[in-house]
Amino acid sequence: MSPLRVEPLNAPFGARVTGLDLTTEFSVETQEAIREAIDTWSLLCFDKQPMTDEAHLALTRRLGEQEVARVTVDSTGKAARFITIGNVHDAGNVQNSAHARIRYQTGNELWHSDSSFRRVPSFVTITHAYEVPGEGGETSFASMRHAYAGLPPDRRELIDPLHAIHDFVFSRAQAAPVDPIHAASLPPVEHKLVRTNPGNGLKNYFVGSHARSIVGWTGVESRKLLDDLLERATVPEDVYQHRWHAGDTLIWDNRCLLHRGNGYDADRWRRRLRQTRVAGACPTLKEP
Repeated sequence: MSPLRVEPLNAPFGARVTGLDLTTEFSVETQEAIREAIDTWSLLCFDKQPMTDEAHLALTRRLGEQEVARVTVDSTGKAARFITIGNVHDAGNVQNSAHARIRYQTGNELWHSDSSFRRVPSFVTITHAYEVPGEGGETSFASMRHAYAGLPPDRRELIDPLHAIHDFVFSRAQAAPVDPIHAASLPPVEHKLVRTNPGNGLKNYFVGSHARSIVGWTGVESRKLLDDLLERATVPEDVYQHRWHAGDTLIWDNRCLLHRGNGYDADRWRRRLRQTRVAGACPTLKEP
């Protein structure tokens, strides 16, 4: 019997999980139950978690190898363990809407899967809310697994063997200029367009704002297909919108979920979320 108490969300995916303090040591059985729940539900919502950075890192490492968040382009080249989302900087100062970092974060408002622009994309993202705005700042989620299952058979047959190019600069340049050094460190990568969950065999397609084109297709043909698949996955009735509360911890499966942030007034409200990611097992081209 699973040690987790799971209540499905009012969506085609996702569950609220109770009965577990993520900041404590828990058994291997509980750890495996979390991984199984990720395979089953794709999105897990835990509320009222007394999270700290140390506990957050420990939880991340229980689920796999931590993905380096980004490399600071400075004299140290130090790899960051966390991403801070929002306008409250790690030093505690508040950055307004005109700040370059806040403008850059508007790229998160495009539908995407975290790190799909990497050769080995993320397995899961773990995000904890410390401060949330009184209005706006929700995160919306959509399931590419649910959308794939709803495709006509001939559409699935068409896309199953295809590969797509994912490109960080292609997507983020739509929101703000990309630092040339950062861009050079993230060349375009090739992924399977359709992926299979190794735990349960369920398929999903793999698109989002980083998906630039289909290998072997023209730009026009590529965009027509990719835009159609994205639209099918994000129809409003199939989207779950999470209204954050301080103390929420969300774990979501980047292999099959899309997400995007909703805007908020950074000149009026404080927002501070801390995020880590667990690296995927291998390049998608090596997946079964």
